[in-house]
Amino acid sequence: RAVRHISAGLRRVHLEFGINPWKKNKIHDLGDVPFPEANNNEKCIEQITNFYSKIGDAKKPVVSIGGDHSITGGIIQGLFQKQKISLLHIDAHTDTYRQLDHFLGAKKSAAHWGSYLVDDGLVDPTTSMQIGIRGNPRTLDWLKPSYELGYNVVTMDEFKKKGIDAIIEQTIDTLGDNPIYITFDLDSLDPSIAPAVSNIEPSFNGFTIDEAKLLIQSIKSKNIIGGDVVCLMPTKDNPNNITSMVAASIMFEIISVIAYN
Repeated sequence: RAVRHISAGLRRVHLEFGINPWKKNKIHDLGDVPFPEANNNEKCIEQITNFYSKIGDAKKPVVSIGGDHSITGGIIQGLFQKQKISLLHIDAHTDTYRQLDHFLGAKKSAAHWGSYLVDDGLVDPTTSMQIGIRGNPRTLDWLKPSYELGYNVVTMDEFKKKGIDAIIEQTIDTLGDNPIYITFDLDSLDPSIAPAVSNIEPSFNGFTIDEAKLLIQSIKSKNIIGGDVVCLMPTKDNPNNITSMVAASIMFEIISVIAYN
């Protein structure tokens, strides 16, 4: 709701692409997914899956805004039962921590969606990218689950050493011509840019907004079938709603790369 509210005052045209996505496509606000059992993670994922399965048959790109990253699992379960997809996953965390139990007992949590979607055959990890990983590691093998699943992982350290051009080239090559879903966690950004996120990571620099935009824009000619922006917590935001503005800007970039192609 915070993003829907703040977006009314933001951009309508994409200068780099030279398009107005609102005129180039019919874009509909499909409202909110109802959560009658909001404190039950598994029931919420079930509600999300049911909601998206009703629009999945239309085979139209869907871009979503949400709370924690568990929503991605529910969305992909609902939309893409009939095809295996590739992820452009921009995040501070891999979300493949299947070796750890969620503290509330949730099986399809924000920490697990990246692994169970692979196990269920919905995501091809070998043609997917996880970029910007820099979370506070608690074990030395913190990336092991992603590597075991087959994901292509780029930590922030690797991003800085190789440079954005090399990472973009790797991303384009890895994603190939597969159907691509963009999932963008706001905690991948530096906390100075997006302070109101669920799992803030202040110990290491995150992406600048320009770096994040370039990563998304780099796949504008690809087969992008949807995306989401997650981990916004409006109650933690600055009085000027800066994180909601940033979330709306990232959402606009995803909408624009879809409209471009």
